[in-house]
Amino acid sequence: MEDLSRYYTLLRDPARRKIVEILGTQEKIGFKELRETLGLGVGTVYYHLDMLSDFLTQDKQRKYRLNDRGKMLHRILKEGNVPPTLEISEAFSHRLAKWLFLSPVFAKTVKPLRFLPVSIAILLLGALGSAHAKLDPALFFYFKYPTYSFTSIATLYIFNWIGLFLFAEFFTYLLYRRVGNDLQLFTCLGLAAFPTAIFPYIYLFISEAIPQYIWFILVIWSLLLVSAAFCFGKGIRLDKAIVVSLTAMYLNIALLFMLGRFT
Repeated sequence: MEDLSRYYTLLRDPARRKIVEILGTQEKIGFKELRETLGLGVGTVYYHLDMLSDFLTQDKQRKYRLNDRGKMLHRILKEGNVPPTLEISEAFSHRLAKWLFLSPVFAKTVKPLRFLPVSIAILLLGALGSAHAKLDPALFFYFKYPTYSFTSIATLYIFNWIGLFLFAEFFTYLLYRRVGNDLQLFTCLGLAAFPTAIFPYIYLFISEAIPQYIWFILVIWSLLLVSAAFCFGKGIRLDKAIVVSLTAMYLNIALLFMLGRFT
């Protein structure tokens, strides 16, 4: 018998509980109808379906059904073996991870226009900070002794994140056939830029005395936030999102080696 803790983890989210209830009652449902019933954004619905992928199947009409494991999941929910509010018993590690990935914030980008100004402000903050600190931005990295002017550095910072957005659009389609939801993805990536946006200001304040581990922590946090942005922006599971974000970082590093920025 499977570990029930995995079922409880999946059913912790009310949207996933609702999906299981709908499929347990209606037997099958199309994506559009499911999204309208849930009242959630495209990326968010895809994300929850991806989380439940081991418990679902699709017929020839691309409608979702519960498989045998999914029916067991529905039975657990129907029999009341799952506490009504699992968040009460949520482990500290889960709460910590949730805020480390800023999941509560990203979840609200289902209406991206509300957070788009914040995302743009973060990108502008990073762009101006990089230019004032005279640091050449290279997505996840910075380099001293810039070869560009103030305006060029600020522009380069913005284009780095636009490039990451375009890469994510292409790569998630290539690997997972996910299309659309562009505005939410861009909004999420703007939020994910926060660690790199604040680094130049830390550098200006501490200057040469800045400890190496501060940069390392911000890079790791940035990578985690980018992964979360892919989760919510393109509706893929975290393990798949990490593949995309790590690929982006490896390509970033490879390009910098080819340009001779690493010695």
